[in-house]
Amino acid sequence: MGLELVRRILNLAARSWRDEDGITWLETPPLISVLPLIGFQREPRPITWTEQRRIMPLLPDHLAKMVLFDLNTGARDEVVCGLKWEWEIAIPELGVSVFDIPRENVKGRKRGRVLVCNTVAQSIIEAQRGNHPEFVFPFRGHRVETMNNTAWQRARRIAGIPDLHIHDLRHTVGMRLREAGVREETIADLLWHARQGMTAHYSVVQIDELVEALNRITNESSRVNRSLAMIRREQLGEKSHPKVTIKRKVG
Repeated sequence: MGLELVRRILNLAARSWRDEDGITWLETPPLISVLPLIGFQREPRPITWTEQRRIMPLLPDHLAKMVLFDLNTGARDEVVCGLKWEWEIAIPELGVSVFDIPRENVKGRKRGRVLVCNTVAQSIIEAQRGNHPEFVFPFRGHRVETMNNTAWQRARRIAGIPDLHIHDLRHTVGMRLREAGVREETIADLLWHARQGMTAHYSVVQIDELVEALNRITNESSRVNRSLAMIRREQLGEKSHPKVTIKRKVG
């Protein structure tokens, strides 16, 4: 955790934080490798639909939109936080937008990636138009540095899922796509997993296939192959958390 925090600070100093002349504090961030603790790695923790319904009303409005966008695109935290309007490419024949993410904003930096929006993600994009000239998801006129903030940590604690990480939202998308019967190659393309034959330049027909796949996870109805892990978590969750009504605080 300590090394990850240091790496985060150095990345911000090299990419976001600037002096009065507009120059970043560091020219390039030093490379810091966090070695895996073999045998102690945390297993991915996709959330159930019930858990999603429980945590969403507890989040402030701007963060709830970012989380829901993440749950419908599978984008990484830093991509959602730094998403820019200048990257948007409208595809009129499909009625959706994609975002052409530059290489420097992609983990690994080998090349840029295309972020695809399903109908839910697109509706969030439309609602964000006009809020900020540069960033899609601003807060009080500024870029959000991370979704893993105090509001997120408070919401997950109250929702009874204190071990839920932001990166688990990405794992949730992968799990839901598999449960909806989406091909592994398509899942790899959507989640930007490197694979042989993966293209850097998509056609409209290929984008249509990706959008169709993501539209299968907008609700629970498309699940055709539920995983045993999710069934077990749903059953445990029902026993541990009886149904309650959660009201969003207004004002």
